[in-house]
Amino acid sequence: MDNNIVFSVYEVTRHLRQVIESTIEPLYVAGEVSGFVHHSSGHMYFNLKDENATLRCTFFKGANYRLDFSPKDGMQVVCFGKLTVFEKGGTYNLNVQSMSQAGLGSMQLKFEALKKKLQQEGLFDPANKQPIPRYPERIGIVTSPTGAALQDIQNILMRRYPVEVIVYPALVQGTEAPAQLCAGVRYFNATRDVDVIIVTRGGGSQEDLFCFNDEALARTIFASKLPVISAVGHEIDFTLADFVADLRAPTPSAAAELAVPDKKDLLTLLNALRNRIQIGFERDLANKKNPLWDLQLRLSQYHPEKLWQSYQQRFDLACLGLANSLSLVTAKRVNFEAKTQSLVGLFGKLSGIMLSQSESRIKLARHRLLDAMNSGMLMRKNVLQSKAELLNQLSPRQIQSKGWVMVCKDGKVLRSVKQVAVQDKLTLDFSDGCARATVTETEEKS
Repeated sequence: MDNNIVFSVYEVTRHLRQVIESTIEPLYVAGEVSGFVHHSSGHMYFNLKDENATLRCTFFKGANYRLDFSPKDGMQVVCFGKLTVFEKGGTYNLNVQSMSQAGLGSMQLKFEALKKKLQQEGLFDPANKQPIPRYPERIGIVTSPTGAALQDIQNILMRRYPVEVIVYPALVQGTEAPAQLCAGVRYFNATRDVDVIIVTRGGGSQEDLFCFNDEALARTIFASKLPVISAVGHEIDFTLADFVADLRAPTPSAAAELAVPDKKDLLTLLNALRNRIQIGFERDLANKKNPLWDLQLRLSQYHPEKLWQSYQQRFDLACLGLANSLSLVTAKRVNFEAKTQSLVGLFGKLSGIMLSQSESRIKLARHRLLDAMNSGMLMRKNVLQSKAELLNQLSPRQIQSKGWVMVCKDGKVLRSVKQVAVQDKLTLDFSDGCARATVTETEEKS
């Protein structure tokens, strides 16, 4: 014993467990249920036996909740699971993943074989799935017209997003059901009257749902040019139609919710988009208004009416300055004449001696006064002449000589196109004459 390796019981049992779990794939086992216990934890413990052997089985809660029947002692069943070793008890047992009654065992085997075949051919490949249209206008439904599934779908569609529904009546269980289901899918593909197809039925036993595992139906759904939604049974039920369809819905009601959007969400989205568009429009409009206002201000500065008003102001100022100059010259002249008369009276009172003595000085002063008066008069004359030239430049006739025309109607000068109507007789006053015109069209500038 000293030269041999000694293993513990645990090491041997663990090694056996590793060998069994690594070399034996999951398998189907048929037998009779015995010693069945449904523990309060939810787990199921029982034996599978036949006339030659017994196999311990454990069916955990996470897997057995999908069972649609209650196992009992003496019941013939087919279990699918993986072999393992319970180290503490030193026994091997089957960890069950699914269970069906013995009558369904061959059906399950057929299902798994066909599923594997279609999967290898790529019928389940996500790359081959077609997208479901976001806003369908018509939906085709292949199902029983009297089933609850159709009523559920129609009620939800009416509430969420009312669309036109076209129903193709078909059996949804039995041997004749696959052919009718295939015919419904082909019908909608031929007419192209719908945007999406829903193949559906309500819940039932595995035997009731088995028609949706038909190979021909799976290939028809895969070949459909229209997107197909499969909604068969309850959430725990899976069929080949679910795997090959473009979208699998856990229930008929869920199929309706997946096929159409919610109108409330659409209204919220549309309101948000409308607000964004309105804010963007108002911002762009404000950005474009500012340059227009600047252009309008600059244009108003060069408007003919404003230029005419400026010339009128300058003309009035020139006239006022000319009047001031004339009054100043008149006042100086009156003052001069008064001083002259005063001097004459003073000279008459002077004595002859003083007059003779002052005659030369008076003559000199007179000459000086005359020179000053002539000089002042000449200066005022030059100022007056320059004012007259400025006044002539600001004269309406001078402006007309540059191409401006004064438009009159009934002897009144017109300042706006709003004063003119079609067929009015107008007088066009040029710098060198007048012309008569008749209005044929008017147009206001913005």
